Amino acid sequence: MSSSTQLRLLTVAEYHLMVEAGVLAADERVELIEGQLFEMAAKGTAHSAAVTRIDRVLSRRLEGLALIRWQDPVQLSDRSEPEPDVAIVAFDPFDYEEHHPTAAEIFWLIEVADTTLKRDLELKTPMYARSGVREYWILDLNDRCLHVFRHPVEGNYAHAQIVKEDETISPLAFPQCVVRVSEFLRPIGL
Repeated sequence: MSSSTQLRLLTVAEYHLMVEAGVLAADERVELIEGQLFEMAAKGTAHSAAVTRIDRVLSRRLEGLALIRWQDPVQLSDRSEPEPDVAIVAFDPFDYEEHHPTAAEIFWLIEVADTTLKRDLELKTPMYARSGVREYWILDLNDRCLHVFRHPVEGNYAHAQIVKEDETISPLAFPQCVVRVSEFLRPIGL
């Protein structure tokens, strides 16, 4: 005898209704990924510090070129509204008051991983590729490197590489924005 479990997937609209109805608190740390609600990991000090470093570096280098959103939702489909740590997006005349950025408006996304590397690699990477996000970076705080995914093709990224902390990289959309991975990491010896 075999059993099959059917999973009831949520839409973004239903997810928003759950917040409006009080089923989910407005400040509850969950994100909708492919129809399922996932609890977001607590932000530790290392994670928060890395986001601050990314802010410092990218805000200067991308001033006037793109809008940088910090830990805010992006809508990738009718069933996915994740909250990446950093979303570098096109300017919007209303600063996305009327909608969250979509894949067509996203230049690239960055996740910071100290305890979430497996989830960011196995759950979010394919979701971002299927959604057409052109470029996705994961800053791995434990191994002090940057996982870079580029060129989504048929639900996967055609290009994946690991950039070491002493190496540099530029995002596809902004080749003049050269970043040394170590700029995002805690200095060694401190």
